[in-house]
Amino acid sequence: MRQTILLLCAVIACRPETTPQDAAAAVFGGRFEWVDLSHPFSDSTIYWPTAKPFRRETVAEGVTPGGYFYSAYNFSAAEHGGTHLDAPVHFAQGRLTADAIPLSRLMGPAVVVDVRDSAAINPDYLVGTADLERWETAHGRIPDGAILLLRTGWSARWPDRLRYLGTDERGPEAVAKLHFPGLDPAAAHWLVAKRRVAAVGLDTASIDPGTSQRFDSHQILFAAEIPAFENLAALDRLPPTGATLISLPMKIAGGSGAPLRAVAILPAAQ
Repeated sequence: MRQTILLLCAVIACRPETTPQDAAAAVFGGRFEWVDLSHPFSDSTIYWPTAKPFRRETVAEGVTPGGYFYSAYNFSAAEHGGTHLDAPVHFAQGRLTADAIPLSRLMGPAVVVDVRDSAAINPDYLVGTADLERWETAHGRIPDGAILLLRTGWSARWPDRLRYLGTDERGPEAVAKLHFPGLDPAAAHWLVAKRRVAAVGLDTASIDPGTSQRFDSHQILFAAEIPAFENLAALDRLPPTGATLISLPMKIAGGSGAPLRAVAILPAAQ
């Protein structure tokens, strides 16, 4: 599937006037679909209980004295909230910052592991090595360079903070009340030792479960320079294999994370 991305780039490079839509149509023979995997940023965007939320300030909005419409806004937010990137430096000193992550780690074939049934029974569910091995039994080995996406079903709870995070409280005391699924550290070790994924993403607020106190899966993945994508949306629209993921964060110099616009290209045949 990485060849698909290279082919898309080649089509655009050969004809600079070609739009991404035209390039995708050329690659997939006109049969494809764009899937937006990012939640919009607004006053209702979910952030970690200790993080500053998204704020938008109106600078100008309306018809100017010159007779034309003009609008402009200021915004501010923490790096980690809404659909966003976790750069390896977030939990691993000296590792890649948001602006230094190679583009090859931000795009690739999407592998979707569906654990909704288990997460529905246990909101603290840990996606384990057994879940990954079951996926491979059904679909084959996780390809090198793939982006592993964990579908817990949690995005259906967005933007209800209580149902999504397990608490709607804010501040340091709220962290101990968080409940949502995440990646088992043992599975993170397995991915680092046994597979070569480009990144890991999921539809909850953290790669680690809400009950985590040490964020071990973050530490394990990030020490190996594997970034994470959190609070993804619309994973229900992706098949287990066949989609191509393109995830482009804001390029914040030295950042430990950044808001993320993630999209998938889904051939209609899938």
